[in-house]
Amino acid sequence: MKVLLADDHSIVLDGLRRIIEDCEDMEVLAEASDGIRALEAALKTRPDVAVIDISMPDIDGLELINRLLSHYPDLPIVVLTVHEDRQYMYRAVQAGAMGYITKRSASEQLVQALRKVQSGKRFFPEEVAEALALHLSRKGSEKDLPGSLSMRELQVLKRLAMGSTNQEIAESYNISVKTVDTHRQRILKKLGLRNNADISRFAHEHNII
Repeated sequence: MKVLLADDHSIVLDGLRRIIEDCEDMEVLAEASDGIRALEAALKTRPDVAVIDISMPDIDGLELINRLLSHYPDLPIVVLTVHEDRQYMYRAVQAGAMGYITKRSASEQLVQALRKVQSGKRFFPEEVAEALALHLSRKGSEKDLPGSLSMRELQVLKRLAMGSTNQEIAESYNISVKTVDTHRQRILKKLGLRNNADISRFAHEHNII
């Protein structure tokens, strides 16, 4: 099994590589520290499975999943992240991920997840499956405001909350500045917010960043 690893922390990459290389039937085909390099590596090496972190520079993990699957629709993808909020879990699955594990569980679950998704099955630990079920039961309710956002709106909200300009966001997602501003206006309206400071506060309160 040839694996692509994408994570912006070298320590995490080192740890993942050691776990994979302990398995005789697995090898790390390529590593990348940001979304752009991960996409380039995938196009060049054609991995069997990809392990993707959600929070990365340039393009985030959700966007990377979309782009990878546009080239390789059958590529099994496992999301590995520090985020344990059900919003991220749901969005990752919505984007096309077949597995989702947290970094604190990687040493116990990574190999199992890789084997399962390569066989065409999904891998979600019990706590992730429960969180996904809870999210779906509350989706669209007033208590789940982030759930009212589209995937692109969530991505724009996150980047705005991190201090990115409209121009920077537009370049990251290959869209126009006008489109970014349209997403921003929709975000403000849907969430009842007034400005970027409110967006930043909202993102922190809902564990989006």
